Parts: sequence; structure tokens; C-alpha cells
Amino acid sequence: MKILIAISSKEYSAPTLDVGMKIARLLNASTTIVDVGEKINEFSIKDINLANELMETWDMDRPGVDVLEWAYKYLEKNNFINTKHIGEGFPKHSLIDSGTGRAEILLKGSTISNLNLILRNGDIIEELRNEIQVHDYDLTIIGGSGRRNMAHDLVQYIDSSIFIVNSFDSNKKYKILLAVDDSPGTGKAVKYAVRVAQAFDINVDLITVSKDNHFGEGCKRASEKSQKMLRRSGIDYIVHFKKGNPVDTIVKTAGSNHIIIMGASTQSPLTKFFMGSKPLNVIKASDCPVIIVK
Repeated sequence: MKILIAISSKEYSAPTLDVGMKIARLLNASTTIVDVGEKINEFSIKDINLANELMETWDMDRPGVDVLEWAYKYLEKNNFINTKHIGEGFPKHSLIDSGTGRAEILLKGSTISNLNLILRNGDIIEELRNEIQVHDYDLTIIGGSGRRNMAHDLVQYIDSSIFIVNSFDSNKKYKILLAVDDSPGTGKAVKYAVRVAQAFDINVDLITVSKDNHFGEGCKRASEKSQKMLRRSGIDYIVHFKKGNPVDTIVKTAGSNHIIIMGASTQSPLTKFFMGSKPLNVIKASDCPVIIVK
């Protein structure tokens, strides 16, 4: 599995980096931490090497380097990296430019075999889309506060699953709220829920919602198959069939002590833009972490 953890600032990205690295360690996943710094307006992309050279000569930092340094210190403090081969301090002059405004520092992980830091400069949505699409990540982890629009765009237009770390509290004991229906994405969502539940040793609330209290055979079969998989995986679960608006019911049931997991919508981007979708509306309305599985 390949995980991308998107950070944006030293002040607000601590929960995102914390939960992202815990997931990476538990899953032993190849992990990249990316910060998208401000666009370098003074130099064109083709002159980025000159910009780096000048910044080093003047002891100036490329926009976003300070956030990478903060992330490096977090990794060092929590023993995620082996710093013996690096030397003392953050190796900011070891940023390797790989073209088109993307630079990276390759690190030797102590608990994760493949770990690196990436700096991109430009529009945050565009740069994250490009990073995800070009480098083929399985899961992208982003912060929740102030980032609903970014989550909205990423969920619609990229192939990676998305974990929105919204109001995450590392001291809280979460459960999983797994939304199940007859949609094509449910099977993948259940498999993801199993991995998360096993990694964090947490229980699952399995929920199916109907607007009119009539549950079709497809939804019943989906719930039964989900229960079978959870049972075989040794995960404790409770089954809920509830009547109401699906988005409102899921959000209300989740409260603040669940991680919502649900499959992505199969609607076209155009339809979702005008009509919305259940996953996108859950992201907008919820105050707890959400995983949208693709």
C-alpha cells in the first residue's frame, strides 16, 4: 500500500501527520509526506534549479521548507526515521529537484521501509491531484478543518481513496461507522473497514439507511455479506437498519466518536457537481473523520 499524507502548516497539520503515520506504521505502508508551498512567482518552473541555488547561497528557504522541517522533527522525535546516515538537523539542502516544481528528501525509515518528504509549489488542489495521479497512491490523508472544498475536489477527480482527518483526537477511542448499501463501492469499503478495524483494534457499527423504512434485497444482501466478512475477520460489530435521510442519519449516528467509512459514488463528476452525492454531502456535514473508499 502507498500512502500520501498532505500537510499544510505547522499550526494545523499535527493531527493529520499523527494519524497518518500511525496508520502507515500499522500497515507498514510506503509513505510520502507532501507539503504544497506557495508558488514561486519570481522564477519560472524551468528556472527552479536556479531558484534553489540562489536560495542556498543566500541561506533562504524555498516556500514550504519550514513545514517539511517541522514534519522531519516530528518523525525524528517519534522514531519514525533513522537519522544516523543524515547527520544533525534537517537536511534542507538535500532537496532533490525532480522537475515541474517537485522536490524530495529520501529518508531511511526505522519502522517504515519507504518514507520520504515531498515539497511542491503552486496551487494546492492542482499539485495534490498531480502528485496522486502520477505516483499512484492508494490512500491520501488530508486535514479536515477548512479543507472541505479540497476534499470535495479530490474525492471527485482522483483515483485514490481519501481519509479526511476531521476533528481527530488521538486520545479518543473511536469506533468505525461502516455505511453499507447496494452500491458498487460497498465491497471495497467493507474491506477497508476490516483493515482499519484490525490495525486499530476497534469495533464496527454497520449501518444501512432507508428513506421509507423499506430495505431492498440488495441492501439486505450487502449487510449480510459485510457481517460475514467482519465475523470471519474476528471483528466485533453491531448491525443497524435505520429510517431517514441517509446523509443526516449517518452523520447523526456517527457523532464525534466514529470514523465514517463508505464507498465513493459512481455518479459522473458532472452529475455530482450539480446534484451532489452521498459521500460528498457526508463530508460537508460531518464533524468526525471520514474515509471515502475507491
